[in-house]
Amino acid sequence: MKQIIQTEKAPQAIGPYSQAVKIDNTVYLSGQIALQPDTMTLKEGEISERIHQVFRNLSAVCEAAGGSLQDIVKLNIFLTDMDHFATVNSIMAEYFQEPYPARAAVAVKTLPKNTDVEMDAVMVLSSY
Repeated sequence: MKQIIQTEKAPQAIGPYSQAVKIDNTVYLSGQIALQPDTMTLKEGEISERIHQVFRNLSAVCEAAGGSLQDIVKLNIFLTDMDHFATVNSIMAEYFQEPYPARAAVAVKTLPKNTDVEMDAVMVLSSY
């Protein structure tokens, strides 16, 4: 059975998609950019601030689904500039402990709202 996950603690979808979809104990989280949920505006400043916002957004959706970032088994990171790869790694280490999720980091030409970082994930809950 498919359950739609929705929380006001993360940005609302900016297209025809759900924040996440839960099937059994697996949750598929849609891509998150650095939109601030209260204003729906992009976080300004250094890319590190936007990366933190993306992790906060992902965390809010994980919690709405009954889990946490620690339940993520696969994380996909999209960057418009791979020069920020080390920054992503450093900040990711603040949000995850070993064993780390599987991960891909991909360079892309553009992202929604012309931001520079987006992440999506797959989470598996231990109970549902």
